[in-house]
Amino acid sequence: MTNTRYDVIAIGNAIVDVMAPCEDALIEQLGMTRGGMTLIDTDGANTLYDAMGPAKEISGGSAANTLAGLAGLGATCGFIGQVADDQLGDVFKHDIRAAGIDFDTAARAGDPPTARCLIFVTPDGQRTMNTFLGASQFLPADALDLEAIAASKVLYLEGYLWDPEEPRAAMRRAIGAARDAGRKVAFTLSDPFVISRHGDDFRALIDEGMIDILFANKDELAALTGEDDFDAGLAALSPKVPVMVVTRGPDGAVAVADGQRSEVAAQPIAKVVDTTGAGDLFAAGFLAGHVRGESVENCLIMGSVSAAEVISHYGARPEADLKALVAAKLG
Repeated sequence: MTNTRYDVIAIGNAIVDVMAPCEDALIEQLGMTRGGMTLIDTDGANTLYDAMGPAKEISGGSAANTLAGLAGLGATCGFIGQVADDQLGDVFKHDIRAAGIDFDTAARAGDPPTARCLIFVTPDGQRTMNTFLGASQFLPADALDLEAIAASKVLYLEGYLWDPEEPRAAMRRAIGAARDAGRKVAFTLSDPFVISRHGDDFRALIDEGMIDILFANKDELAALTGEDDFDAGLAALSPKVPVMVVTRGPDGAVAVADGQRSEVAAQPIAKVVDTTGAGDLFAAGFLAGHVRGESVENCLIMGSVSAAEVISHYGARPEADLKALVAAKLG
C-alpha cells in the first residue's frame, strides 16, 4: 500500500447551487416533484430560473459538499469533477479550494456550461432540486489522478454522477484503482430517482464486494431493496456491505457494521431552515470519524451533529465550526 496522501478523495458533480425561498403553491404551479431531484435540460433550467425569486449562488454538488464538511472537521481531501471554462466554473474552483480541498481537474472548453442546481426551498425547509448537469456529465476517465486515488484512505463516490456514461466509466476505473491499492470505497446512493435508473448496477457493485461503506436514506434503502419495511430492508442489504449507514431524517440514523447495529437520534435544532445537504454532511461527519478510527457510535454522532448544522441555515456547506460542535458533543 502506498503512503497516504488524502483521508478522502471524492468524485462527483461539480455544481453551483442556485437557491431561493418559495411558497408551496409555486412548486405545484411549476409541476415540480416536491422534495425530490429532477434532471433538466437547458430550456428547463432557463424556465425555472426565470420563475425563481431572489436567489443565492453557493457552490454545491453532493460529494463536494461532503468534502467541505470533512475539511471542516480536519480531514485532508481531494476532489475530482468537471467544470467548464466559464464564470460558474471559476466560482466552483474558488470555493472548493478556499475550503482547503485540492481540486486540479482541468476545466472543459466550450459548451455545455458548468452544471447548476436550481433549488426551491419551501417554508418548512424542504428543498426541491432541479439539476442541469452541464459540463459535469463529461468527466473523462483520463481526468482521474490514479496515484492520488491509490494514496487515499477512502474513495467516495456519489450516485448522482453515475447517470451519464462518461463519468460512470471514470468511476468504475477509480473503484478498480482503489481496490487494487487496498483502499476503501464509500458510495452514496443519492436519490431514489438514480436508483430507478441504475439500481441494477448498484446492486451488482454491492454483490461483487466493491463497496465498503454505503450511505443511503430510508427512501433509497426501500428503492434499492424493494422492501418498504425499514428493518426488512436493512436486514436484506447490511450483510452485503461491511458498513451500512442509513439516515432517517428526524428519526436519526442507523449503522450496521460487521453485523452490529448502532443508532443515533437526530440532534435538536431551533428551526429547520433548509434540508439541502443534510445527507452530504451526515456522510462527512461519519467519514471524518471513520478515517480517524472513532467507534461507529461516535461516527454516527459526528454525522448527526454535522447534518444538524447544515439544515439550520441556507446552503449545503457548513457555516459554523464543525470541530467545535463535535468536540462539545463527544466531550
